[in-house]
Amino acid sequence: MAVFEGSFTQSEPLRFALVIGRFNDLVTTKLVEGCQDCLKRHGVDTNPHGSQVDYVWVPGSFEVPLVARQLAMSGSYDAIICLGAVIRGQTPHFDYVSSEVAKGISAAAFQTGVPVIFGVLTADTMQQALERAGIKSNHGWDYAMNALEMASLMRQLRPSLKQQYNNSGTLAGSLKSASLSNIPASEEV
Repeated sequence: MAVFEGSFTQSEPLRFALVIGRFNDLVTTKLVEGCQDCLKRHGVDTNPHGSQVDYVWVPGSFEVPLVARQLAMSGSYDAIICLGAVIRGQTPHFDYVSSEVAKGISAAAFQTGVPVIFGVLTADTMQQALERAGIKSNHGWDYAMNALEMASLMRQLRPSLKQQYNNSGTLAGSLKSASLSNIPASEEV
């Protein structure tokens, strides 16, 4: 058996995308700064005009998962960092938005195999959100660390898993048979 573990130093350049919700930008801008600081200190060029990090601004946190999934499906990124802030109000809107955003970000990672980092703060008050985005500590740094580690880990895992699957043939055959098992012969593609 082998042991795989992500590292924070990478000999080959990694590519990242940050998907940032503009709503509550007082908070999300600080999260971006925390991400940039971490990535820079780990040798990543965070210049928006550079080749390692792309920045995509969306209207709010609810729109983050859709864009994250599209970016992950492109195959251009080693990890996607999703940043947003959902702050509780007087209605149940908070519960619906935060729940769907979490599900969507998780689904984007599972569906694409690309690490999609959940960096959406959920807080009861603006003060709590600001504390997590820089007053006490900046969780943007943590989200970037997660992206670095997961991108590194996935680069290690992919060749090993590909070799295992090619040697056994189990995965390719089982996926094809599972996906086509309920389709009549005349409809197979």
